[in-house]
Amino acid sequence: MELTYKVKTMKGNKDLISTLNSLLADELTAINQYMVHSEMCENWGYAKLHMAIRKQAMDEMHHAEWLIERILFFEGAPTVSKLNPMKIGKTVLEMISNDNGDELDAIHAYNRAIKLAREIDDQGSVDLLTKILKMEEGHVDWAEIQRAQISQMGIENYLVNQTEVIAG
Repeated sequence: MELTYKVKTMKGNKDLISTLNSLLADELTAINQYMVHSEMCENWGYAKLHMAIRKQAMDEMHHAEWLIERILFFEGAPTVSKLNPMKIGKTVLEMISNDNGDELDAIHAYNRAIKLAREIDDQGSVDLLTKILKMEEGHVDWAEIQRAQISQMGIENYLVNQTEVIAG
């Protein structure tokens, strides 16, 4: 007697898998850019800013992980070797501005992806993409607060607030 098993598979929509891979490239790029910015801040002695930017890099790592999981769920191949051009700032204000611009681009990309997922009636992807979108909006909010503080108190006073005295 021959036993046959029918394996259920979840083949995903090719356009959505392509979109998820594009978002994955954005996230992988953001991780690298945030980590460089974070380490630059640590090198300059801005411990608070180092930790805040490092936390955002960790958020982006979670986003990348979730996108990879979703692509694999759809039996797609996650493309982890593609990075977009990075925009490494030479000053703290440039870093925050570059990161903010990238986050605004990410918000637009996630909104487009959510629209596509709705069009193909994929509520699971809508839910995931919405969760990530809200976190990206939080990153934009953080950057806008930092830029407002720099504008209001001047860069020197802002940077003094980013240091942390650590006993040797």
